[in-house]
Amino acid sequence: MGLHPLEFSECYLDSPGFREKIKAHEAELDKTNRFIKELYKDGKNLINATKQLALAQRKFAQSLGEFQFEYIGDAKTDDERCIGECGAVTTYSWMRNITETLMKPLEKFRKEQLGSAKAERKKYEKETEKYYSSLEKLLNMSAKKKEPQLQEADSQVEAIRQHFQEESLDYVCKLQEIQERKKFDCVEPMLAFFQTVFTFYHQGFELANDFNHYKKALQINIQNTRTRFEGTRVEVFELMKRIREVPQEYRQISPISSEGYLYVQEKRPPPFGSSWVKRYCTFVKEQKILHMVTFDHRSGGKMGETESVTLKSCVRKTTDMLDRRFCLDIEITDRPGTVLTVQSLSEDDHKFWIHAMGGKEPVIDAQLDDVGLSFVRNAINAIETRGINDQGLYRVVGVSSKVQKLLSLMIEGGSPESRSQAIHCLVHKLPEKNCLVLGLLMKHLATVAAHSKLNLMTVANLGVVFGPTLMRPQEDTVAAIMDLKFQNIVVEILIEQHEKRAMAVYPCEAEHESELSFQVGAIFSAVAPSREPGWLEGELEGKKGLIPENYVEML
Repeated sequence: MGLHPLEFSECYLDSPGFREKIKAHEAELDKTNRFIKELYKDGKNLINATKQLALAQRKFAQSLGEFQFEYIGDAKTDDERCIGECGAVTTYSWMRNITETLMKPLEKFRKEQLGSAKAERKKYEKETEKYYSSLEKLLNMSAKKKEPQLQEADSQVEAIRQHFQEESLDYVCKLQEIQERKKFDCVEPMLAFFQTVFTFYHQGFELANDFNHYKKALQINIQNTRTRFEGTRVEVFELMKRIREVPQEYRQISPISSEGYLYVQEKRPPPFGSSWVKRYCTFVKEQKILHMVTFDHRSGGKMGETESVTLKSCVRKTTDMLDRRFCLDIEITDRPGTVLTVQSLSEDDHKFWIHAMGGKEPVIDAQLDDVGLSFVRNAINAIETRGINDQGLYRVVGVSSKVQKLLSLMIEGGSPESRSQAIHCLVHKLPEKNCLVLGLLMKHLATVAAHSKLNLMTVANLGVVFGPTLMRPQEDTVAAIMDLKFQNIVVEILIEQHEKRAMAVYPCEAEHESELSFQVGAIFSAVAPSREPGWLEGELEGKKGLIPENYVEML
């Protein structure tokens, strides 16, 4: 396995594995630099140390023979294999024009190409230090600071982040360009040098003829490699351009796992408080396992041990509980009662982790009071008095300023706890005031639907409008969006069955097969007056029959 390709998309993730790949490329260029230096020194020895000619020749041949080019990817082409073996052709003696044909071109490549790589490396390391220092400073800011200050800080860090990622793209591109360029910039002088050797020594037609087929083959290999390099280079620059324009679309997202950096709160015994440690985290979705490895770019990129925990739940942590932004509380299955607090890098990153871990917003237990009940009654009365016949009632958008004014006075009611239970059971489980408000609202919507010939608001239209409002999803996910049609159907049923449901307030034992037996709390559907005075007709658990009118309350 040769050098791994450096993907531009990994510049934005900046994972420990990506840093290890960069180190491997840097080590290869350092090895090339040392090789050229050694080759240059040995060449000068060949020129100046005529008394030690044999020793210098052997050393020079050994340096060439031991060096091999590493390739990028899982395998190398025939051209690269041939180029990589060119150092084996070292069985020739004295070289007269070694300085012009070999030493100067190699030294030029070392100074210009490898030197520029070193300069880019320093800039990359400097931007790494600058970005992660500013990021930690941002994350340590108090959430109680004024919003303009927080927004300004976010903007500054975002600008630094973009500059760091652009520098990362340039550095990765430079590394791979030099890795490919050396295959012909280093080998071509060697080929010219060997040709000079044969011309100088006039070793005869046989020797030159034996080398000729190798020279031609190597020239073809070099040209093929150069052509592929130029084509690949164009594609690489096009990809880098596309990633720069929309980097968020190239974030590496897997249906199996999610990964990125999180700051983990590590609590210490009093009076030491707690500290925040940056860890590279990988969340395996199916097993709900979170792997965390400590990694700090500023400590030489040394990786710590990997810790794995099994996630039970994930909830957004509010700034009222902790004076830091973008935090999550993770409940761990492995350690019951233990909650792990982590901090993401930004608001977008925060949403990414909540979605990946199936997280939820904190549940606020809000109960309706008399003020809220009065508000709903007054609102319904006003609509039925002044706007019951208005076309598009509830569908046409209201004036923004008036809507905002009304919203500021609204009291948010609870939503059903489970969509898997029967609709009537859910209504029965609601708090008394919530149930009363729902009854008022359903009666009102039934009245609206009765005037649908004028206001065009049928039961179906009202279901579309009120479904998402009355049955808000607990999570903002695609699956929740796909459930909207079921929410609309539930509201339609509630409207259509208004005053057609009843609940038993006393138990009853049937005395005739036409009657129904029931316990307190039983919910009857399809309730209608019976021909028998004092009796109602209804349905319970799929069975229809008579119900004593004074044993039930209409819902």
